[in-house]
Amino acid sequence: LYYQEGRLRHRPREERAPEKSCIFAVRKVICAMIKNVIFDFGAVLVDWNPHYLYDPWFGSHEKAAWFLENICTTRWNTQMDGGKPFAEGIAELTALHPEWQKEIAMFDSQWERMMGGEIPGMYELLSRLRTRGYRLWGLTNWSSEKFCLIRGKYPVFDLLDGMLVSGDVHLLKPSADIFRALMEKYALEPSECVFVDDNADNVAGAEAFGIPAVRFTGAANLCASPLFRPLLTD
Repeated sequence: LYYQEGRLRHRPREERAPEKSCIFAVRKVICAMIKNVIFDFGAVLVDWNPHYLYDPWFGSHEKAAWFLENICTTRWNTQMDGGKPFAEGIAELTALHPEWQKEIAMFDSQWERMMGGEIPGMYELLSRLRTRGYRLWGLTNWSSEKFCLIRGKYPVFDLLDGMLVSGDVHLLKPSADIFRALMEKYALEPSECVFVDDNADNVAGAEAFGIPAVRFTGAANLCASPLFRPLLTD
């Protein structure tokens, strides 16, 4: 857009082309710097969903949703992701809601029933990235107690060069501290990494720390994203 004779006009397409070329050039430079790809786990590499456990128990997705939104909430579960022992978290929540004692206990005793399979297409994508020479890392908000139960059950985790689990370090995304901990653990540079997460807050946290990031909505969409696509093409 520009002003001419007191009116706002559209600039001819041929005059706008250099601007687009500049944008593409910047993206190309950024992607040329990338040496490492960092992946979230839940809903990115593997499928974890409490509804797999509670929908059959309650006989209704809606009833299970109410329970998960009001009793065993995401905010409550995040405490265990941050390192609180499950026994302690379960005891505290049961004291607040004794009428839900059995259902609360299930979140611990039947936790593995919340797991699904690997996210479609992600094993193949990580394999392709490794073939192209990128180093692959994991950064997850996950209870150490629970992650150790499923670590060996998903081959996609074996494609990673290393990982940092929030429960091990008592830090949580999107805090800058957990991104810093990952960088220091593996001697990584933020500008040489790209981060993939399904949570918008975590994506924003990575970008605020200086790591280019992509919000995950599926393997195909990730491969087609402007930031990620150049990693897969020459």
